[in-house]
Amino acid sequence: MTQLLFYFRLFCALIFFCFAACNESSETSTTRNMMTDDSTQIAQLVALDKGTIPVETFFQNPQRTAYMISPNGAYLSFLAPYETRKNVFVQKIGSEESPLRITSDTVRDISAYFWANDNTLVYLQDIGGDENHHIFTANRDGSGVKDLTPFDGVKATIIDDLEENEHEMIVGLNKRNPQLFEPYLLNLKTGDLKLLAENTDVFNPITGWVTDHAGKIRAAVQMTGGVNANLLYRETEKDEFKTIITTNFRETLNPLFFTFDNKHVYALSNLDRDKDAIIKYDIANGKELELIYENQEYDAGGLNYSRKRKTLTTITYTSWKREIKFLDKEAEQIYSRLNRDLGKYEVVLTSTNKEEDKYIVRTYSDRSLGAYYLFDKKTDALTKLADVNPEINEEEMAEMKPVKYQSRDGLTIHGYLTLPKGVEPKNLPVVVNPHGGPWHRDSWGFNPEVQLLANRGYAVFQMNFRGSTGYGKKFWEASFKQWGQKMQDDITDGVQWLIDEGIADPNRIAIYGGSYGGYATLAGITFTPELYSCAVDYVGVSNLFSFLKTIPPYWQPYLEMMYEMVGHPENDSAMMAAASPVFHVEKIKVPLFIAQGANDPRVKKDESDQIVKALREQGVNVPYMVKDNEGHGFYNEENRFEFYKAMSGFLSKCLN
Repeated sequence: MTQLLFYFRLFCALIFFCFAACNESSETSTTRNMMTDDSTQIAQLVALDKGTIPVETFFQNPQRTAYMISPNGAYLSFLAPYETRKNVFVQKIGSEESPLRITSDTVRDISAYFWANDNTLVYLQDIGGDENHHIFTANRDGSGVKDLTPFDGVKATIIDDLEENEHEMIVGLNKRNPQLFEPYLLNLKTGDLKLLAENTDVFNPITGWVTDHAGKIRAAVQMTGGVNANLLYRETEKDEFKTIITTNFRETLNPLFFTFDNKHVYALSNLDRDKDAIIKYDIANGKELELIYENQEYDAGGLNYSRKRKTLTTITYTSWKREIKFLDKEAEQIYSRLNRDLGKYEVVLTSTNKEEDKYIVRTYSDRSLGAYYLFDKKTDALTKLADVNPEINEEEMAEMKPVKYQSRDGLTIHGYLTLPKGVEPKNLPVVVNPHGGPWHRDSWGFNPEVQLLANRGYAVFQMNFRGSTGYGKKFWEASFKQWGQKMQDDITDGVQWLIDEGIADPNRIAIYGGSYGGYATLAGITFTPELYSCAVDYVGVSNLFSFLKTIPPYWQPYLEMMYEMVGHPENDSAMMAAASPVFHVEKIKVPLFIAQGANDPRVKKDESDQIVKALREQGVNVPYMVKDNEGHGFYNEENRFEFYKAMSGFLSKCLN
């Protein structure tokens, strides 16, 4: 059973978090060769890091994380470092023997994994950050490691893990046409693939598949006209799909999963409402049957259920922090029991066995990465398994507090302010940290970047500017074609609010962000150069034209939507040029540090190359860190260490 991101409002975050270029011009390739890592300057910046807590403490791989239980409840699995890379380990519950490492990757962390059956684990891995994940299997004893999708340039996704089918799963592959993903039945023993449905119309492509509880493909999403989506449905796999409803991308109708009788679906919907609500939907006839949950202030989020008992259990959504609404007495009792011992922290159930009598429990807070526990419902035993990072002392960490302010045009902008411990909130150096996406959001919880900066004496300011998800349709739509304009004004207004409140020293304000946050960083020092003392751009966009040209082939169906949301290169060329920092580098007057992964499939390296080249041609010295074995962000531990030490040193040089 898969939870499909159905209409484009929910695809949006994926698009701008999952960019990969299809082709590059010779000019781009030439620029890439010219722009390389500036190791001497980087080393000088690293030497300036003088924090009281080492960078390694914040950014080392977790001691143990991602615990899961085998279907029969006999084994635990987790990710832990092996030669500095996260690998999969297995241990029998109750055994005194050391855990068995079943993968041995020394080049790149294991991205994700799960139990396919009691003897087989499945894991995903890419190459150097290219995000073309392959699907691997390994036996519980460490034998039988096999790449089941060994296709160059092909991206594999999981459509349905087929929990009741021990030896097969449904995967999505774009191997026949790079623009189109098709569903295949994958045999976990032999690697044999069986095509389950064809996806051949590049003008009206199917962009998602929905299975029922029996693992049958019963629904699909078909893009039409560039900005609309058809919800397709069939009674059985022998029937032809028929169109049930057509919606515009601004509307949400996201099937979460089928009802337990496989007749209807539970879905997220904002049809005829502003906030996403959870509904029961008659998918055969295109009718809303029942409102399950609606919040007047925030979008509803996840809907969870008990597979064994076939009942809905909880609804989650995010206000300033994660909220839970209980739909089931038994689930409520379990959380109540766990909160009795762990109530100091947020509590999340992350894994269970088929009998649903053993659970993995994860805790966290704004000052702690938390720990994992094993909860045995039959015996009421709660056993601690491991701290995620025992070197983090939460007493030394800073609190992340929710704040809000008004934009210049009257919107309420929510955000978070983290102040250095033991410091009066007056006249402080501040790091403004806009999030990526941009159709994403910041949330309350432990953030190692924020804690690093607070430890170095900076207040850290995060804001959910217009377009951030979770606040409804109108708030999201208010961001359309507003890159560098009203979206940036929301950030500027927040900085001014900090100054007016007396919290920020107006002469010591930096801006730092990654991905869209990197774009907002460049826009901030370009369009409001008087506001900031320095900036750090991490895998950010500098040129809206080249950015839109480098979408991967499988995002082509969404291009017209992106034109409505970001801008059309021809119809909105003046606006896009005005909002692209690379064309206005003469306005940049403050020190800038840029970091980039050479294999970035989302924001191409050329985005950073362009602005570094333009600034250097004006005689501006720009420290530039490039990692040849990274993509959209630095995942290898040693690269994280070097980047955050250099960033810390750069900020120290500029703000102290």
